[in-house]
Amino acid sequence: MSEKIDQILSAGVGPSGVAGVSAVVVSRDGTIYEGAFGERQLGEGEAMTVDTVGWIASMTKAVTGAAAMQLVEQGKLDLDRPAADICQQLGDVAVLDGFSDAGEPVTREPSVPVTLRQLLTHTSGFAYEIWDERLARYLEVTGEPSILTLQEAALGIPLMFDPGSAWEYGIGIDWAGQMVEEVSGLTLGEYFAEHLTGPLGMDDTAFAPTSAMLERAAGMHARTEDGTLAPMELPQPENPEFEMGGGGLNSTMADYSRFLRMILNDGELEGTRVLRPETVQQMAANNIGHIRVSKMTTAAPAYSNDAEFFPGDPKSWGLTFQINEVEGHTGRPAGTLMWAGLANSFYWIDRTNGVAGCYLTQILPFADQPSLGLYYDFETALYDALAGQDL
Repeated sequence: MSEKIDQILSAGVGPSGVAGVSAVVVSRDGTIYEGAFGERQLGEGEAMTVDTVGWIASMTKAVTGAAAMQLVEQGKLDLDRPAADICQQLGDVAVLDGFSDAGEPVTREPSVPVTLRQLLTHTSGFAYEIWDERLARYLEVTGEPSILTLQEAALGIPLMFDPGSAWEYGIGIDWAGQMVEEVSGLTLGEYFAEHLTGPLGMDDTAFAPTSAMLERAAGMHARTEDGTLAPMELPQPENPEFEMGGGGLNSTMADYSRFLRMILNDGELEGTRVLRPETVQQMAANNIGHIRVSKMTTAAPAYSNDAEFFPGDPKSWGLTFQINEVEGHTGRPAGTLMWAGLANSFYWIDRTNGVAGCYLTQILPFADQPSLGLYYDFETALYDALAGQDL
């Protein structure tokens, strides 16, 4: 298996493929594959490694979800009470109904209050302007900031629909992070370090990279019109006002695989328990009923292509994870958990077979076909090996 995955990943490196890639596969007991190929920054010659640091973006969501569920276990948060009980601003949120003839936003009160469960499952009504033209228009008309600015005002966007009535990818988990901060009295980064990343030994995972992490950081790349890659600088917020629970972490695949092993082991890693088994089971179950995950249509092509994992397959959502409802074309079974990061990092958690994997590149826009295709080939190689027990 290791030789096969090495061949696949190394063949994917190049100007028309990926600049560099790092990937790890784990079982409940430990690492069963790790490899890295290519360069951290195209053309600079510094090798990619499994401890290369990258912006994992929305792979942060699962960590924030785990933090919120720790507080649910303690009775400090409740999945189904109004989230405004904790964050008062959520009691003032409105639904965007459209725009007037003069181009001004038209809003109304939501039919029901937003809950933590809805925030964690993307059924709250919150969206991202990257995949919602209505929200992008709203921000343009009002001059309100994007979530990527990390200004607190960016959290004050309207809902796109009544809570609980649909699925749309959005900033809900950023609000969940605010709830964690409110009840813990800690910043989100402090909470992670004390209760999650610290106990799990994830020393290379942080919102603000340490100097040691920056020395191992991969550069960002843009996919150009001719299909090749070019180094790019991703604008950084000048004065961040909050830590983005929906997408702010930097990490390594060696580190992130420890979080995946914890989920495989029902909340425990190497003798350290951070979640109860029943909590992990709840997180891994469909929490959106008959609603299904839908295609994300880009409203910002520089940041994302149209995106849908396993197109055509029915997919539900757990408490921060997408869930395949049928077997995927890679060989993953129904019930497998997954998600990704904007710069084309991906992970999956297969609790049926007791395996999980994570994959890091640093490329925009999201759903980059060379990188996503390479990720699928990586996952397929693992399941081919499982089928033949060639581990």
